[in-house]
Amino acid sequence: MNLKLFGEIYVTLLVIVDPPGMVPVFLALTGALPARQRVRAGTQAVGLALGVIVVFAVAGQTLLNYLHVQLPSLQGAGGLLLVLVALQLLTGKTDAPEEQSGTSNVALVPLGTPLLAGPGAIVATMLFVQRADGVTDRLIIGLGILAVMATVWIVLRFSGVIVKVLRPGGIEVLTRIAGLLLAAIAVQLIADAVAAFVRLYASAG
Repeated sequence: MNLKLFGEIYVTLLVIVDPPGMVPVFLALTGALPARQRVRAGTQAVGLALGVIVVFAVAGQTLLNYLHVQLPSLQGAGGLLLVLVALQLLTGKTDAPEEQSGTSNVALVPLGTPLLAGPGAIVATMLFVQRADGVTDRLIIGLGILAVMATVWIVLRFSGVIVKVLRPGGIEVLTRIAGLLLAAIAVQLIADAVAAFVRLYASAG
């Protein structure tokens, strides 16, 4: 087993996904839910993120080429989506738990994608696959992705302890902070996408 490749994919994706940084956003979006539904939301988010990353690892470049979509477009779309979520958190206009369809709303968007399975994770995985030499390397990349998602699930699974410590007032403050952080991430994604397009068309010209 190529432990060096496994370590590279694990560390790279773990840094991009940033499980500790995900906790404030996760609690801001699910803190009002009962513990069982919060765990379910975390499981759904991780499951969706795993599926999205695997799909792009296997057929990402082919899919983007077929749709005539470039990676910066994917990055910009993720940024715009996060802007909408950040505004909801900052203004306190998120859906009440009873108004959500189960836990699927926040679990799928924005938790599953674009936060966990965002442009950074997708692009990094696609680059690792392009570098892979044979079936063994691809299998190791798959194991690395599974290990990262298992780590994220464990972090989200035990975030309930933080909910008990913070209480509703703390969750309210955390929600505003998470909204500000999400807005900053969204602006950075959009800025990176614009910069990538400028470089692309400048080199083409």
